[in-house]
Amino acid sequence: MLNNREMRALGIYCNRYRVKNKSEFLRETIMRAILKRFEEEHPTLWEENDPTLFNQNAT
Repeated sequence: MLNNREMRALGIYCNRYRVKNKSEFLRETIMRAILKRFEEEHPTLWEENDPTLFNQNAT
């Protein structure tokens, strides 16, 4: 999942900030990023780019 350089950076971070459980830290960090993105990009009722009854081109 991580290359050698990323693993080294993770190790330095965990040592510096005394993270005991790397797998738990990674899981929480990844899920936090995913949930934040979902929250920011949630669908709305009135999407500007989607065609609506009032802005569709007549075919």
